[in-house]
Amino acid sequence: MKIYMLSLLAGLLVGVVYGLINVRSPAPPVVALIGLLGILLGEQAVPLAKRFLSPDPVSIGWVKERCGEHVFGALPGPTSTDNSSADTNKHQS
Repeated sequence: MKIYMLSLLAGLLVGVVYGLINVRSPAPPVVALIGLLGILLGEQAVPLAKRFLSPDPVSIGWVKERCGEHVFGALPGPTSTDNSSADTNKHQS
């Protein structure tokens, strides 16, 4: 979660600087986000193409391990305390 907050704060800082010097964002937000997605996917096209050209098979596990975290980042998940409280709530019902 910390990395997401830092990213948001960095974006806000850049936005404030743009506002102070009266510069418009170089692209509409949706266009910029789609462009960033294209960059991330394009970066993964090279290792994927190399894997297709090699004798090694391309498996879903390999794609998840090699490409998944780079494209999506470390996705937030339940913590150990969340699981234990959920189990406790189930037993109390």
